[in-house]
Amino acid sequence: MDAFPALAAKFHMWWSSTATIEIIWLGIGLAAQLMFSMRFIVQWVASERARQSIVPEVFWYFSFMGGALLFAYAIYRMDPVFILGQGMGLLIYARNIDLIWQKKRHTTILGEATCNHRRNTGPVKRRHCAAAPE
Repeated sequence: MDAFPALAAKFHMWWSSTATIEIIWLGIGLAAQLMFSMRFIVQWVASERARQSIVPEVFWYFSFMGGALLFAYAIYRMDPVFILGQGMGLLIYARNIDLIWQKKRHTTILGEATCNHRRNTGPVKRRHCAAAPE
């Protein structure tokens, strides 16, 4: 129990002697690391549910946001190794998000074309085309 008061005193001394901007950047760094780590939890849970290894879409959003914040933190710390590592990661995360969005746009366009074709050739059930008349 003697360790707790000593630890609390050290923390108080650190807190009172640390500049506000340093505490803010420390908070950003911790939040970034938490967000970056969430991607692994999301991937693990999704894989357990599917009973196979999968990478859900949200993995890439957590990767990008966490990576962007860690990149900002690395720039603030002026750490070239950290900057290079996070910068390269951001390119990979952004590319994966772009591929996801391209596929969604392509799927949407194909779906609309199918619905338009069906509208011109006869009745369509609503479960196939949400905006199609019956």
